[in-house]
Amino acid sequence: MNVPFNDLRAQYNTIKPEIDDAIGRIVESCAFIGGPAVASFEENFAKFVGVDHCVGLASGTAALHIAMTALDIGPGDEVITSPWTFIATTEAISQTGATVKFVDCRLSDGCLDPDQLEAAITPRTKAVIPVHIFGHPADMDPILEIAQRHGLAVIEDAAQAHGARYKGRNVGSMGRVSCYSFYPGKNLGAYGDAGGIVTDDQELGDRIRLLRDHGRTTKYEHITEGYAYRLDGLQAAILDVKLRHLDDWTRGRRRFAAMYDELLADVPGVVPMSPQGDVHHVYHLYVVRVPNREVILPQLQAKGVGAGVHYPISLHLQPAYATMGLGAGAFPNSEKLAEEVISLPLYAEMDEKAPAHVASVLKELVGARA
Repeated sequence: MNVPFNDLRAQYNTIKPEIDDAIGRIVESCAFIGGPAVASFEENFAKFVGVDHCVGLASGTAALHIAMTALDIGPGDEVITSPWTFIATTEAISQTGATVKFVDCRLSDGCLDPDQLEAAITPRTKAVIPVHIFGHPADMDPILEIAQRHGLAVIEDAAQAHGARYKGRNVGSMGRVSCYSFYPGKNLGAYGDAGGIVTDDQELGDRIRLLRDHGRTTKYEHITEGYAYRLDGLQAAILDVKLRHLDDWTRGRRRFAAMYDELLADVPGVVPMSPQGDVHHVYHLYVVRVPNREVILPQLQAKGVGAGVHYPISLHLQPAYATMGLGAGAFPNSEKLAEEVISLPLYAEMDEKAPAHVASVLKELVGARA
């Protein structure tokens, strides 16, 4: 049995008439940049998160960059985040001219460790970016409390956590501003690059809207320099259709994740990264830790299991950050996860028999290596 890591075609086939109609309406209207489709998606996604404002943008990376720009983060400032994330989180910090400051993650869920946060704060620290990694909410209460005491902005990186909840509160509704990616493989994915920012801050939302479109108030009147970070009409229309189905897809992901949890519960050497505390995990990825990952992963793939790795190199060990002088051992939890994690196939349209098959193959391979 072959089990792909993801199957976007299978998802498309379940909503094909709705998607085709939405695309056709955009092509007929020629509202390719901005327009009613963008406004509709922004309104609906803001309601989904439970905030006042959503600003559609060109990508999740653009969202992170423009959020920090709108918060006046720049040269001389420090922004704290975890080294256990995709490089977009830290790229956006560097592109403002600010300095990246790392705090290790927790082994249990891969999210930034609040117990290590306060010690990393200096007079230059201006913001902290907790990453809701793999769809699991970061431990927000202590992060928010520490940030408030030190006057720091909290920027939620919710790129992988559409619809996740922390102690009953929606991810994306707790920070000063929250950033989403709608990359095609995300739980809510466009058919190209797309992203967005949500916030309850009217003034901040207005500034982000200004900055995303070259800082202009009319076609040729610019009150500041900005960026070409607009969300296009086609992607907005597609996202608006998909948003109507997101809760159902999340239920499917969570059901398959629960099957994996049960199937792998007693497999020696396999440690699922399961929910920690009072959270609603949306399982952008189903991730397990295994011994001898570099041996087991290609064997899984050879047996038709489309497994992958997110992420095999902790950011502080990436060549791009060699100038930080942070060698092996600086962030042991992030490094350990980088060496051990495997992402198993998971999507709402997956074959009902797939989790049992994947778990059986993994159990066999781990047992053979014991």
